[in-house]
Amino acid sequence: MGKGGALSDGVIKKILLSYTYVAIWIFLSFTVIVYNKYILDKKMYNWPFPITLTMIHMAFCSSLAVILIKVFKIVEPVSMSRETYIRSVVPIGALYSLSLWLSNSAYIYLSVSFIQMLKALMPVAVYSIGVLLKKESFKSETMTNMLSISFGVAIAAYGEAKFDTWGVMLQLGAVAFEATRLVLIQILLTSKGINLNPITSLYYVAPCCLVFLFFPWIFVELPILKESSSFHFDFVIFGTNSVCAFALNLAVFLLVGKTSALTMNVAGVVKDWLLIAFSWSVIKDTVTPLNLFGYGLAFLGVAYYNHCKLQALKAKDAQKKVQQSDEEAAGKLLEERESEAAAKRDETED
Repeated sequence: MGKGGALSDGVIKKILLSYTYVAIWIFLSFTVIVYNKYILDKKMYNWPFPITLTMIHMAFCSSLAVILIKVFKIVEPVSMSRETYIRSVVPIGALYSLSLWLSNSAYIYLSVSFIQMLKALMPVAVYSIGVLLKKESFKSETMTNMLSISFGVAIAAYGEAKFDTWGVMLQLGAVAFEATRLVLIQILLTSKGINLNPITSLYYVAPCCLVFLFFPWIFVELPILKESSSFHFDFVIFGTNSVCAFALNLAVFLLVGKTSALTMNVAGVVKDWLLIAFSWSVIKDTVTPLNLFGYGLAFLGVAYYNHCKLQALKAKDAQKKVQQSDEEAAGKLLEERESEAAAKRDETED
């Protein structure tokens, strides 16, 4: 096979690998969401203890992260002072624990399909909080798009057959805390040159979450668990559920590392539609035409937002390349002038 054929084989292999990473992430994300719903829903496994479930995940994930970093040395730990940890990681850990607690609690009250529709508000929350904390600049065009996403989600909520106010408040709270966490990661970590991948994130953040969740757990769920004498810890159910949660973090590491964050956003849209279809066809959740119309409208807004982000990234990259080429050209010109000056000095000396 010729040189061109070998290049084609390499490109095909790269494309196939990218699709494999996307498929693994979608499968694991899909599995964790459905599995959590199965455990927490009163009509299924009937174990409505979201704080305890989140604590099991955090304990398992932090233990494995320590083993991967300290024993197997798969990734290097980030150099971080105690002051940086307290000021930057602890607030992020607090927000993450609240986000996980509320989002897992929502599965008790809402259908999987409706939760995915409410999650479409994430770009709205991230942009709004970014503007409030002066991380994003206010643009009327972007805000109009955010309002269209919100309008679409509002229509989906209006068309929800089994609307539960408390469940919606829990999910909206989870979205708000998660959006704040994402913005604070940029302000408290990325701006300081600290970049955490999913494994190092678990290494630093998961123990934090465990501590923060312990206090509400003592007062909210521990007394009920003590009274529930019929409950026995199922190592198969909670073990496999925790393995899936940790594997999802590894899949994020692979997907973002081998492709891009934008690929993950697009894959997330595919996953949401698959979950809605699964929720309707297998779990038998009611999905109304108004649900689909509202979510379709929100989906278009999210797709346009991602398109604008991609265009902005392309423009930034192009500007960087132009700047680099200008610097290289200026460097060459300076070298030429220095050479000419040196040649003239040599002539003068002769």
